[in-house]
Amino acid sequence: MPDNGRLTLLLGGARSGKSTHAEQLVTAHPAPWTYIATAQSFDAEMDERIALHRERRADGWETIEEPHDLAGALANIPEGRPVLVDCLTLWLTNRMLAEADLEKECTQLEAALTAPRGPWFVVSNEVGLGIVPDNALARRFRDAAGRLNQRIAAKADRVLFMVAGLPMQVK
Repeated sequence: MPDNGRLTLLLGGARSGKSTHAEQLVTAHPAPWTYIATAQSFDAEMDERIALHRERRADGWETIEEPHDLAGALANIPEGRPVLVDCLTLWLTNRMLAEADLEKECTQLEAALTAPRGPWFVVSNEVGLGIVPDNALARRFRDAAGRLNQRIAAKADRVLFMVAGLPMQVK
């Protein structure tokens, strides 16, 4: 079976096809599959985005909505279960807005992802390809996301970069 006990990181920009491709990779494994959703909805537009993600997933998915304790959610995944985490940058945003200790929490997450107990797929946005943000919070987020992506990529068995719906293998 492909990817068993391996960590795959899928990076890309907005609407690059990261989530759709990750779902295809996960469903290449036998169900049940676990989808760990880190998004929180604070408006109707985000409600619609979340609904579209839910509709796209067929039977066989168990969804865990965990916007904050991602390492804890991963610790409770059954052995051998294919997992999709979507996404690290939303989780990071949630933790930044909660004024969490980012270094501590990123270290805990990195440890949780170091020893996947099945084929695990993690989606994250590559936010450092654009212009330098014009405010301190956005620059802090961009820097934190870049550092987190580097840490997880170093631990991942495979890293894919999505461009226009096409996966490019980076590692």
